[in-house]
Amino acid sequence: MTAPTRRSGPPQGSAARELIDSGFTLENADAPFLHAGLNLADIAHVLDLLRRDIVPAPVARDLLRLLLEVEQISVEDFPYDPEFGEPYNSRERFFVTRLGKDAGWLHAGRPRREAARIALRIHVRDQLLELVAEVANFARGATALSSRHVDTLMPDQTYLQQAQPSTFGHYILSFVYPAMRDAHRLLEEFDDVNRSPAGAGCVNGTRLLDDRTFVAAALGFDEVIEHTRDAMWQIDGLIHVLASAASLLSTQSKLAEDLEIWSSSEFDFVDLADAYTRSSVLMPQKRNPYSLAIVRGASGVLIGRLTGFLAVAKSPSARSDNLIFAYGEVPRALDLSIRVTRLMTGVVRTLEVNVESMAHGLDAGYTQATDLSEFLVQECRVDYRSAYDVVGRTVREASRNGIAGGSITGAMLDEAAIAETGQSWGLAGKDLSAALDPQLIIETRVGTGGAAPTSVEPMITRCAREADELQAAVERRRQSLDRAERQLLEQARRTAEGVEEA
Repeated sequence: MTAPTRRSGPPQGSAARELIDSGFTLENADAPFLHAGLNLADIAHVLDLLRRDIVPAPVARDLLRLLLEVEQISVEDFPYDPEFGEPYNSRERFFVTRLGKDAGWLHAGRPRREAARIALRIHVRDQLLELVAEVANFARGATALSSRHVDTLMPDQTYLQQAQPSTFGHYILSFVYPAMRDAHRLLEEFDDVNRSPAGAGCVNGTRLLDDRTFVAAALGFDEVIEHTRDAMWQIDGLIHVLASAASLLSTQSKLAEDLEIWSSSEFDFVDLADAYTRSSVLMPQKRNPYSLAIVRGASGVLIGRLTGFLAVAKSPSARSDNLIFAYGEVPRALDLSIRVTRLMTGVVRTLEVNVESMAHGLDAGYTQATDLSEFLVQECRVDYRSAYDVVGRTVREASRNGIAGGSITGAMLDEAAIAETGQSWGLAGKDLSAALDPQLIIETRVGTGGAAPTSVEPMITRCAREADELQAAVERRRQSLDRAERQLLEQARRTAEGVEEA
């Protein structure tokens, strides 16, 4: 049977300048994220080939000596050049100039993309551990701030409107919980990323590498990705990584937006330390909360990177564009997340809370209204809607007459009750302090998660303990990875020196 005439086989000649300036330059810009992992992946692959008697021992020793040499070369000093193609093409060219055709043994049983897939996972898993450690630091800083302000009164807000009396300690702790939930998700994503695609071939495996566990263990992976096609082309885990990082920064952005508003002259609730602000070159009085703008902007960037990667991933299966962009987008997103989380930790650790201004903010509003309505339900045995209507009318009249929430009287409530229900509720002369005094109101919030100090203090203790547990989980994983890398390099050195065969 005659095959149809068409172009097949490797292209000849040089790549088009447009391709070099766009695609290959783009990929080589990601070499800093892949360099260390490419070295480790190549070393493990050579050791695997040697133990199977696929590569001659003298050639394996030459390859390992060269790879150990390259392992000591920084990415800036290695001759990555988009003129030759993607980063692995530059590596191949370098190896060929040093070892000739013996360098070709590196391709036995694997496509060039496999090393990059492994390298990306090696880099991302390290970043994930660093990010979780930074979240633990943020949680510790925020819980310490909370513990200093368990009794600091403030008007908590929803829709930027005064809602109920609370404490700054209770408020700030509300950002610790979602941050640590994202940290736990990131640890789960580490466990997913820490699985090896090695030995998967392009889609259906390879006849040369029937046992895929050696390289996985050598590189510190917990296990192999079972299905070979899935192993080489999966990206769903990377989407989850980006989503969790975006979620983490959105939590920090919410806090940053609140603090930016509260640090204004109009509120004067908090002051940022000088080191986290920036001056205006025109207006001498300005002390801009620049660090908070960085956090807010970074959150938007992460949302964009997640959305952009989802758009790239929406393609037929086994397409290179999914991962060409992942090599840069995912590490850059995680690097930004690490730096911004570290920044937000510094902000909360040095934040100055203006206790008197916060307490004074309660005098200007009617945050007691909900408690007053609930008090009427208990005291007058009326339904909540009726109590709500009476208190609402009372607050409306008080605000028109410049009467503060703490100065509402039983007589005022009776007047509103007559207007709403046609009868007095017998509240004239009634002591309403339990429902109007913010401090007394907060002391009633003793249920799980409430704002009473007796509820907040145990939460602070639990959050601080959980932050320590996150840090310990990071350290256990780091130690395992470091141990695997040390053992791999030591085995490579001994084999290269002829001390032992793989």
